[in-house]
Amino acid sequence: MTRTTPAGTPLGDDFHVYDTTLRDGAQREGISYSAADKLAVARLLDELGVGFIEGGWPGALPKDTEFFARAAEGELELKHAALVAFGSTRKAGTTAAEDLQVRALLDSQAPVVTLVAKSDLRHIKLALKTDVDEACEMVRDTVAFLKGEGRRVFLDAEHFFDGYAFDSDTALRVLTAGVDGGADVVVLCDTNGGQLPLQLADTVREVVDRTGFRVGIHCQDDTSCAVANSIAAVQAGATHVQCTANGYGERAGNADLFAVVGNLVTKLGMPVLPTECVPELTRVSHALAEIANLAPDTHQAYIGSSAFAHKAGLHASAIKVDPELYNHIDPAVVGNDMRVLVTEMAGRASLELKGRELGVDLAGRPAALSGAVRKVKEMEARGWSFEAADASLELLLRAQVAEAEQSPVDTPPFVLESYRVILDHHVDGTVVSEATVKVHVAGERVIATAEGNGPVHALDAALRKALVPHLPWLEQVELADYKVRILTEHPGTDAVTRVLVESTDGQREWTTVGVHGNIVEASWLALCDALVHKALRASLQV
Repeated sequence: MTRTTPAGTPLGDDFHVYDTTLRDGAQREGISYSAADKLAVARLLDELGVGFIEGGWPGALPKDTEFFARAAEGELELKHAALVAFGSTRKAGTTAAEDLQVRALLDSQAPVVTLVAKSDLRHIKLALKTDVDEACEMVRDTVAFLKGEGRRVFLDAEHFFDGYAFDSDTALRVLTAGVDGGADVVVLCDTNGGQLPLQLADTVREVVDRTGFRVGIHCQDDTSCAVANSIAAVQAGATHVQCTANGYGERAGNADLFAVVGNLVTKLGMPVLPTECVPELTRVSHALAEIANLAPDTHQAYIGSSAFAHKAGLHASAIKVDPELYNHIDPAVVGNDMRVLVTEMAGRASLELKGRELGVDLAGRPAALSGAVRKVKEMEARGWSFEAADASLELLLRAQVAEAEQSPVDTPPFVLESYRVILDHHVDGTVVSEATVKVHVAGERVIATAEGNGPVHALDAALRKALVPHLPWLEQVELADYKVRILTEHPGTDAVTRVLVESTDGQREWTTVGVHGNIVEASWLALCDALVHKALRASLQV
């Protein structure tokens, strides 16, 4: 089944991008959205241009009921999307008009309702404890009632693929009941996530051919095939695809909205989002991860920070000639950037490209470039890692240029004479660290002492105390993150420690690295690089 539209023309109601982050995605372990969080998520999804935002299950969950109430009161103004309320069909032995859960769907004031219905004979008998005739009447009656109240209705056929394989007639009867009641779309759900792309596509195609219904797809990721299954379903005739932001969801998660949209737009040429919204994919993904209080997946397709990051020297050499040789799309299409990683695998092309990214021109400087390659490989062999420490790498590259060209090295803002850290363990169990630093800054010798809740904290506090009177810009710099990794090349307490320090001045962030057998010294090296890098950027007015 192929849909054709003029290039760049949104498919509109011909194709639905349906997001269920606020309902199915919220079932991920570790996620707990407040009503305010749900409003913020909905606004971001609307900025992305999705067609439908499923807000939750009003009447069943208090936070979802509050979310829909606040949305109805004007706290949620949607530009692109329609708000969807999710719920179940009426119970057996009653009518839709009398069912309180169905009434709650109306009370939500959402213009669209998605109903879930069992479509597997085993679930109808064992979970609903009813027969197929009654199950179908529950679907037909509820859809027709909501349609009669002016709502647009979609039907989620739960466990459809397993049910179709067990008893296809029952599964199709449930779909037919939904369409007879007035459902616009019947959504085939791989609820247990056990399908593979080819078998799923065969089933979707067969259902479309047998019924002529408009079908949608909802895939869980238990086989790591949710995105592939969703794309296969679209190619087989589905015109409605349900996803969650970043693949959030129960168990292994759901089909990732950003990967599905990325594939539909860039691989199948389907303008399923407004053109101006596609470059917002990366920004919105990361913003949604922040609201969920989860770290973004750096290796996520299309929008991860590593999605267009190249490590091997062979790759970098080709990219230097033409970035398309190793990038499957232009990263800017989805709002991402290409990065060249510098590691022990780095070659001349890698460092030249990375230098250009960092503002250090190594082109036409063969001595500096050779020295930088040699230095990086040598340091990486000893445990250093510049892959995530661009600030330390920039300092190294600038030092290599200065050394190769025998030009003055950038003067550091301070010079260490010595430092000392004392750890006090008191009888009541409290532990206090005290650090003393002796530094030369602005022509003066300064000694400062400070306490902290750990040796690194104390050292950082003492250093700041010594430097701030002479370097007032240091007050803007804060330690944003601190990571420690023990390298396994040396067993036990003799292991080498690598420390990554992430710093911020409120406008940008930068990361530095330190490596040593002593964790305090490794931390000191990373802290010093952080301040030197800030001073360098200030002098360059970058």
